[in-house]
Amino acid sequence: MAELNISAHDLGTKTAMEALSVSNIDELAAKLEVGVPTLKDILDSLQRPGRDPRDELPLPVFRKDVLKIEDLSPGMELQGTVRNVIDFGAFVDIGIKSDGLVHISQLRSGFVKHPMDVVSVGDNVTVWVLNVDLKKGRVGLTMKPPAEAQSQA
Repeated sequence: MAELNISAHDLGTKTAMEALSVSNIDELAAKLEVGVPTLKDILDSLQRPGRDPRDELPLPVFRKDVLKIEDLSPGMELQGTVRNVIDFGAFVDIGIKSDGLVHISQLRSGFVKHPMDVVSVGDNVTVWVLNVDLKKGRVGLTMKPPAEAQSQA
């Protein structure tokens, strides 16, 4: 931002938009010692402050009979969207107030080194309810089909 002579207060203004429309991005990337794709991503983010890229993702088709956590029961099949991927699993939006967790061990059969090897933010997935903790408001999910989960038990 200093290189383009704009401040944080300028973000979102016409002045900032003009300054962020860099004509020679290769030259600026070399000067800042960053890759061109990285610089393009940074400039794009600065042009649209506060944007959440997850808002642009396709929405899953939720079940109409599941509106709150109390409507869930173990074994229930649901469609959802992966909202966040972390080291120990993935959080999936299943159409209720809080997202359900698919633990890394429940992403698929076999060993999973990292959840990003199986799912990405925005993926529409089919999940099954493993458990529901009404007190804590938590939902445990699996992506293993019920027949597959039973054969491993």
